[in-house]
Amino acid sequence: MILDDKEVSFIKSEIEKSKISISELKDDLLDHFCCFIENELSKGSSFETAYVKALNYICPNGFEEIQKETIYLLNSNKIITMKKIMYLIGLLASMSMTLGWLFKYLSWKGGGDMLTYGMICFLLLFLPMLAINRYKMTLGKALSEKLKIILGFSGAIVAGLGIMLRTSGMPYGTLIVIIGTLIIAFGFLPFLFFRMYQKSIEQI
Repeated sequence: MILDDKEVSFIKSEIEKSKISISELKDDLLDHFCCFIENELSKGSSFETAYVKALNYICPNGFEEIQKETIYLLNSNKIITMKKIMYLIGLLASMSMTLGWLFKYLSWKGGGDMLTYGMICFLLLFLPMLAINRYKMTLGKALSEKLKIILGFSGAIVAGLGIMLRTSGMPYGTLIVIIGTLIIAFGFLPFLFFRMYQKSIEQI
């Protein structure tokens, strides 16, 4: 049974009332609703009953949830690619630091450069990317959880850069190490143990 123009207009207006902003998704939803309702009408259901069934079947959590899922699927390949790049940088930086330390220990040439470049990539590329990834996972969570991520990674990056500068004999290395350590001691650790305390209370 085919829907008339009035019924199609009603479905379209309901979709337009939602917060869906992707026009292609609106067209796809309209097609899905029309096909589902026409199938239900052929079984003897009324239009109102068929529409409610279609709504519960296609959008059980509302129209907005459909858009969120669509955006996630569209961006999933980009997210996977970014994570591959992030962990590849982390792996290469870690390998460079490890081999650099070994070369320096054995007094081989190039050890210092490998160690330095590895630390730079790890501190200025991998850790910031990892921090952003972890921060996105805390969206919607408590402020203390977000601050724990921000202060923890900030302290680690600052302290790491300070250690690298200090071992290279460059100025302000000691000061930067102290700043990074203070961020960890008085910023990250209090929030870490506060969140651990909160989680332990929630489990009681």
